[in-house]
Amino acid sequence: MEVGKLGVWYFFDAMSSQDAAETAKKIESLGYSTLWIPETTGKNPLVLSSWLLANTDKLNLATGIANIYHREPGVTLAGQKTLTEQSNDRFLLGLGVSHKPLVEGVRGLEYGPPVATMRKYLENMKSSPYTASAHEKESPTVIAALGPKMLELAAEMSEGAHPYFTSPEHTAMARERLGKDPWLCVEQKVVLEEDATKAREAARKVALIYQPLPNYRNNWKRMGLTDEDIDSLNDKFIDTTFAWGSSSKINERIKEHFDAGADHVCIQPVNPNGDMTALHWECLEALSP
Repeated sequence: MEVGKLGVWYFFDAMSSQDAAETAKKIESLGYSTLWIPETTGKNPLVLSSWLLANTDKLNLATGIANIYHREPGVTLAGQKTLTEQSNDRFLLGLGVSHKPLVEGVRGLEYGPPVATMRKYLENMKSSPYTASAHEKESPTVIAALGPKMLELAAEMSEGAHPYFTSPEHTAMARERLGKDPWLCVEQKVVLEEDATKAREAARKVALIYQPLPNYRNNWKRMGLTDEDIDSLNDKFIDTTFAWGSSSKINERIKEHFDAGADHVCIQPVNPNGDMTALHWECLEALSP
């Protein structure tokens, strides 16, 4: 598949299926190559991908990410191959280990060592039988990788990595760990708002959701942020992890990711009015390819 250069990352849980389909069509019409959808405690990302693929013509669908604790490896493989065949190679499977508080605290499952658990899951996927008709091309997989060891695993056992909530400096490190060939598909949160106070306040509302999650906290510290930066969500934290301002300023940040080695950047638009359930179309239109 051709993942393209610029995509969109967005939660669809608050939308009806019909509204989600119309949204995907509009994103496709704006010229974005790939739409990334996450998984938390809402819609099944494989089922939603099937629906959105059926309602678009050229747009790729990617899971950013599907939680490996939610499905047995053979079930994931079957879903991946089915979607690749149904869509004529427009589906990209992104897998991740999520976070211990979500896996154990919300789902009541046992959380294992992240790298070893992901390795075993990928091995079991590769060894699982699949006897139905399949697309002539192999179904691609990327994994949510933040730290050096998970990035190295991504290079070894998948098509590449999907880092989330990072920075261009992290992208440079990730490219070095991956090597030159694996895909590097990075997510970037963006706020189309030139007023610094308003932009940072909108960003903080989003950052609060992720602030307590240990895998992100550990990675932010690897990126040079301190516990004080993270706990206070100060301007340094926001300016490191979010792109805000005019469309030209945001495009500068996107270019920094490409210059650092990203193959693909998926932008997550943050609504400057603070409404986290409404897609900020003005942002997507301003940044469209």
